[in-house]
Amino acid sequence: MINQNVNPAETAKFDRLASRWWDDAGESRPLHDLNPVRLAYVAERANLRGAQVLDVGCGGGILSEALAAAGAHVTGIDLAPRVLEVARLHLLESGHTVDYREISVEALAEESPGSFDAITCMEMLEHVPDPASIIAACASLLKPGGGLFLSTLNRTPAAFALAIAGAEYALKLLPRGTHHYAQFIRPSELARCLRASGFELEDLRGLAYNPFSRRARLISNTSVNYLACARKPA
Repeated sequence: MINQNVNPAETAKFDRLASRWWDDAGESRPLHDLNPVRLAYVAERANLRGAQVLDVGCGGGILSEALAAAGAHVTGIDLAPRVLEVARLHLLESGHTVDYREISVEALAEESPGSFDAITCMEMLEHVPDPASIIAACASLLKPGGGLFLSTLNRTPAAFALAIAGAEYALKLLPRGTHHYAQFIRPSELARCLRASGFELEDLRGLAYNPFSRRARLISNTSVNYLACARKPA
């Protein structure tokens, strides 16, 4: 039996947002706005058509469905049951096909090692007790040569100002308590975890978001939100 790498308070927090997950004017608005940039980042570095892709911490399926629309065979996993229920229901509206499962990435790694061509894990690492365990499980799940795509928040004053003080308190884009500054991850810490699991870090990009224009873009500055691509050696 694997001890689940999960904070029940975190899954409960996202379950409370479940019914409004696909409301692009609600609390999930930033996820909808960031999704096209994240999808493009993955698509530029992985051949999605016909690929087996795992979306770790898939939530209500915003990225999972976009990956499926790009031609991938997608498995989405999460430990928030109400959010997964919403993800499954939305498939009836969208017509996409995604296999959603309530299972931890560590348990899936024991069940199906070497099964995926690419793995995405967006805005999740900063919500779990042991991010290194997530990365190690992803290494096991990937086929040789497979790509791991991550996004998270840097532990900097700028990230605190924008992601917590700004987004949660001033602009009320996110519910208060969505993020905890101590759980933000510096790029150097992420790189160290990736190397420890045998990954080669290929790319690191900042992700800028303007909540007023609702536009997101890749930048060189990684001081707030950033994306990373790592490769499992062939």
